[in-house]
Amino acid sequence: AEGPQESAPPPAEAWEFAEGDEIVPGRLAVRRLGSGERYETYLAWDERLFALIVMKIIRPHLVEDDHSLDGLANEVRLLERLRHPVLLRAFDAVLEPPPPHVVLEHLEGPRLSTLIRRQRTLEPEQLLPLGLQLCSALHFLAAEGVVHLDVKPSNIIMGAPARLIDLSIARPVSELANVRHRIGTDAYMAPEQADPLGRAPITPAADVWGMGATLYHAAAGQPPFRPSAHLGHREERFPQLAANPGPLPPRVAPDVAALILACLDPHPARRPRPADAAAELEHLVDALPKRPRLGRFRVRSPYS
Repeated sequence: AEGPQESAPPPAEAWEFAEGDEIVPGRLAVRRLGSGERYETYLAWDERLFALIVMKIIRPHLVEDDHSLDGLANEVRLLERLRHPVLLRAFDAVLEPPPPHVVLEHLEGPRLSTLIRRQRTLEPEQLLPLGLQLCSALHFLAAEGVVHLDVKPSNIIMGAPARLIDLSIARPVSELANVRHRIGTDAYMAPEQADPLGRAPITPAADVWGMGATLYHAAAGQPPFRPSAHLGHREERFPQLAANPGPLPPRVAPDVAALILACLDPHPARRPRPADAAAELEHLVDALPKRPRLGRFRVRSPYS
């Protein structure tokens, strides 16, 4: 999800592991989960952990490619550093062939993007706890000086709690001051990501925008901005640079809609901080039949 995100045919070279094949000693393929430009992901069985895992593997023709290896190493460093209940965990990494890979936990549950395709929108009982859990992760990332840069429905696994995945393009704030290229996924890029040369610097506020775009999509059944069919101009590809999102459907409560739209403010400084958004969401979550256990105020220890 890095750079302009222009469509391109997938590389021809792939590992093609079949069920039962040994990917590396002690790790057996179950099935391929997906593939991208530089990596493939497999569901696998780890004989030492005695559990299912996910292996993110560099494609065979890139096992000696410095850019791909550096990207994987950066993701491993962040996974080792960032330990949080709403972020994905890593168990191991091998940065030398054959083949370079990282071992990630296998999460049970659909991606948010899959849920949206199936049921179009989320009910408040799902939407509001999801927002609260994302705020928790984004507050932590901001405190650690890291920007995820790709908060979107396909990077969220809907479990208990929801989990934010894929740190492959996450960067420390200190490395973003001199970014001169677009980074992220078009429909969920903050304006400053879509126009890094002409906008404010990229900060953790970009992730708040991504969260707002994600919650908008989950509440409305469509993203807040859709590119034009004609992509000749920058504003046609990135309408968030020139327009405001439309109103959310009437079924979305006004206070919920107001918070989501505040996250989509084109000016980063005017977006709520994750902790402030969480405080508003907690009041809304309180009214739900079942509260999540990831709030600051009403969480009780099972041992108290």
